[in-house]
Amino acid sequence: MDKEIIKQGAEARLYLGKYEGETCLIKERFVKKYRHPDLDKQITRRRMKAEMKTAARCLAAGVLVPKVLHLDYPAHTLYIEYYANAKTAKEFIQETVATQEPGETMKILQDLCCRIGVIIGRMHFDHIIHGDLTTSNILIDPQENKYDIVFIDFGLSHYDKGAERKGVDLYVLERALLSTHSEQPYLFDFIMEGYRVHCGAEGLLVLAKFEEVRARGRKRTMIG
Repeated sequence: MDKEIIKQGAEARLYLGKYEGETCLIKERFVKKYRHPDLDKQITRRRMKAEMKTAARCLAAGVLVPKVLHLDYPAHTLYIEYYANAKTAKEFIQETVATQEPGETMKILQDLCCRIGVIIGRMHFDHIIHGDLTTSNILIDPQENKYDIVFIDFGLSHYDKGAERKGVDLYVLERALLSTHSEQPYLFDFIMEGYRVHCGAEGLLVLAKFEEVRARGRKRTMIG
């Protein structure tokens, strides 16, 4: 079957291809030569299972994620639903900043980020930890007069009821935003507005843990 590579990451290659006649993304986890072969197979299988379980949990929680069409363990390959017209949130933010007046930019990005925050809060309420929250792992899928927000790349995801992991999830996102969108420092605050709406009764604990994680991160930065 013909397939076109579109992305090479540290853990996997992403191809555009076909599954049962339908255009899809093919995520291939390649062998890590530095690991013992049996250990590599075990880790790869566990992470593929985690991705599939997380996708199912997200859909059950009302969070849009690409459907897993097929799982091929021997080939270390996932066949995933393809959003042909979508762009990443990173691209959406950069285009908005480049093309809109400042006031309109703020309005558009506040709406986007609040919606993203609500979705993350919904995920954490259902104990879903993404593990790699960045604007490159969020898709903006245009619809008539609106857009859907789709979360992708759950290779580091897991299920955890503890507040610590959820706090770390938020900290990873904050650091990613400061790195990628340094000229829009307000984005994370807008996300937290939405997060507080839907993080549930446990939300105060998560936010307290987030502040602890943030403080530890700042201390490491100062010490070097």
